[in-house]
Amino acid sequence: MVVRIAGVTLPNDKRIEVALTYIYGIGPTKARKVLTAAKLSPDIRTKDLSEDQANQLRILIEKNERVEGDLRREVGGNIKRLKDINTYRGLRHSRNLPCNGQRTKTNSRTVRGNRRQTMGSGRKPTGQKT
Repeated sequence: MVVRIAGVTLPNDKRIEVALTYIYGIGPTKARKVLTAAKLSPDIRTKDLSEDQANQLRILIEKNERVEGDLRREVGGNIKRLKDINTYRGLRHSRNLPCNGQRTKTNSRTVRGNRRQTMGSGRKPTGQKT
């Protein structure tokens, strides 16, 4: 049986506690809370859920939790607002740099284009021997 919640198909062979984390906005803690509210065991596999249990989970998640499209839209709106009012964090977001105080000298190299400033990196071998 294929279980779809909030537009996401949950994997069949995983425990329902882990399978729920495939939905954007639901982590391990929130998955446990949803399962206790639905009075389901976290050890049951997704393929072993009955139709009623799947519908109960679907209703609980879609009514009580902000997930997938709505949550992505909200997060994107928050970032856009920071950019519009020209905050420091907004500028860091627009430049694709870390904005929570991380160091950038050694980390975030891939974001900055993977520039290595160490000696010998990127140096081409010379044509003749000396």
